Amino acid sequence: MKANTCEEKFNSNGKTIVSERATNSAHGEDSPYFAGWEKYRRNPYDPLHNPSGVIQMGLAENRLSFDLLEGWLVKHPEASLTSKLELFKDLALYQDYRGLPAFRKAMANFMEGLRENRVKFEAERIVNTAGATAANEVLMFCLADPGDVFLVPSPYYAGFGRDLTWRTGVEIVPIHCYSSNNFKITKSAVESAYNEAQNGNKNVKGILITNPCNPLGTTLSAKTLKMLLDFSRQNKIHLVCDEIYSGTIFVSPRFYSIAEIVAKENYTPDNVHIVYSLSKDLGLPGFRVGTIYSYNNTVVTAARRMSSFCMVSSQTQHLLATMLSDSNFVKYYITENKKRLHERHKFLVSGLAQAGIKYLEGNSGLFCWVNMSHLLPSKDVEGELKLWRSILYQARLNISPGSSFNCVEPGWFRVCFADMNISTMEAALQRFESFVKQYTTMN
Repeated sequence: MKANTCEEKFNSNGKTIVSERATNSAHGEDSPYFAGWEKYRRNPYDPLHNPSGVIQMGLAENRLSFDLLEGWLVKHPEASLTSKLELFKDLALYQDYRGLPAFRKAMANFMEGLRENRVKFEAERIVNTAGATAANEVLMFCLADPGDVFLVPSPYYAGFGRDLTWRTGVEIVPIHCYSSNNFKITKSAVESAYNEAQNGNKNVKGILITNPCNPLGTTLSAKTLKMLLDFSRQNKIHLVCDEIYSGTIFVSPRFYSIAEIVAKENYTPDNVHIVYSLSKDLGLPGFRVGTIYSYNNTVVTAARRMSSFCMVSSQTQHLLATMLSDSNFVKYYITENKKRLHERHKFLVSGLAQAGIKYLEGNSGLFCWVNMSHLLPSKDVEGELKLWRSILYQARLNISPGSSFNCVEPGWFRVCFADMNISTMEAALQRFESFVKQYTTMN
């Protein structure tokens, strides 16, 4: 007799044996964004053992300064659980789900330092979660009900469809931005998205922005942030600011945190919430450390309760509290990391230019927003995906198509540059140049 499996959606009585959530496609795992990762996983590039493999340029991971972290760990054994048996016992047992006080204080200080101490963060408002993915989802649970809407400027992070909507039932309405003004957010675009949702009888609960922006690699001006803050206040909706790339700005203009804009206001900004993570600036995505900072007392309390389901391990908190409390190391790391990101970004765009590929001028992030519309076989999403498949299967480069980021203009791609060494980058750029020449000739 054949055993029942989760793949069998219905039992013998015609009733579902799993939830709708378990069988729908809202997670987005089958999208080109994730499909490219799978192609790389099955055939990863290695200069010695697999030189014809796929080069991963679709993962926003920062490995450029990993040696600095390793060097610090060697010099600071006190950060390890094995340094004291009493410490092992203390951290191995149950902890307050609010997190270790030393870690929350260290995280608040670190966030202030990234903003050059222009603002202050209260440690008591820090809520720790297992990564920014969990932080964004927890905020959606706190701020909105199923069917409610958040407005999100597009192009936006490809994982937001999963993070913001999959389990919460919240919906995204894009604020469409265009290349004609370098994808800047305008008040008219915000109003248009807001009216579109209202006309569709949707309850708009807030706006969510990423600053610096993924996938654009650009920062928002103080004027734009003030406009968004004013719009959210006037319409009595929330403003969520995902600032997980705030330590990656490598050239001007400088980074303006929403906290700076809030500090200048003469009212209590209880509709403003900040998301942060150590995945990008410190290059520690595997540690799963995210943070919610809210100016709303009710949201802080609710988010802290929900964080029980996505806590950061005590061992991780202790190690990072020790590291982030080393102010000299933190200052050196931030400065050196930005320098390395700048050098790698220059190397990438120089190679792209040599291959005849244009790009958006960026000042931050771990990626470059690249314009390959001149190679499209047709000026639509189908043409973009056809080009993407050619790049993936022929050039064996995994880059991410703009449609995965809800970009309304076909032909844009996100190319990551910080998760590989320089020799791999050189190989990738050679493939780019060869592909463009061959593809142009063939088409």
